[in-house]
Amino acid sequence: MGKIPDGIFGGFSGRVGRVVGYNWRGEDMLRKAPRKRAKDSGTVKQLEQREKFALVIKFLTPIQEVVGAYFGNKYRSRSRFNLATSYNLINAVIAVPGGGFALDYSKVLLSKGGLRGMESGTIAAQPGSVLELNWTDNSGQGSAADDDLVLVVVYSATQELFQIFNPAALRSEATVQLNLPTYFSGEEVQVWGTMVSADRKAKAISSYMGTANVT
Repeated sequence: MGKIPDGIFGGFSGRVGRVVGYNWRGEDMLRKAPRKRAKDSGTVKQLEQREKFALVIKFLTPIQEVVGAYFGNKYRSRSRFNLATSYNLINAVIAVPGGGFALDYSKVLLSKGGLRGMESGTIAAQPGSVLELNWTDNSGQGSAADDDLVLVVVYSATQELFQIFNPAALRSEATVQLNLPTYFSGEEVQVWGTMVSADRKAKAISSYMGTANVT
């Protein structure tokens, strides 16, 4: 509903028919109201792109604290979250037989940068909802430092739940046991690991460590 606070000769705010009134920098302005678009309108490719975009956004949103801090560098008006969305939309979405789309977890990236990453990482489930991670201590190679932080993301696809360990350990420790909440017991989880410098300014390209069946 539009309002005319100063009478018929003054500006108005709100919507009247197909016109929207608003005030911008002290000036009364008019613009054409946008038309509502049917939810299922668009070409097949447009609908598919929306479906893929929604899939990636749904996956990344709960872990904004990771991708929003450690995925590359902001570029103009594009945030790190935007960059992560764009990358995974292009590289990690696959078509599912019979229709629809899914994420190829092995191609998902959660961090991106020039720091030396996790080398020879392995994962194994231990009793009591524990995950054991092992990797090679490559401190001193390139920019890798022994006090770099290990960051781990665990994801249950069936429950659509994440567990973030930030930090989980130091690069020089080469191993860590992570205690998951009991509601992960019996679940197959996807695991990613990455490295972040002690001051959290440098970050590595994340590594997909595979799956584990939590016991």
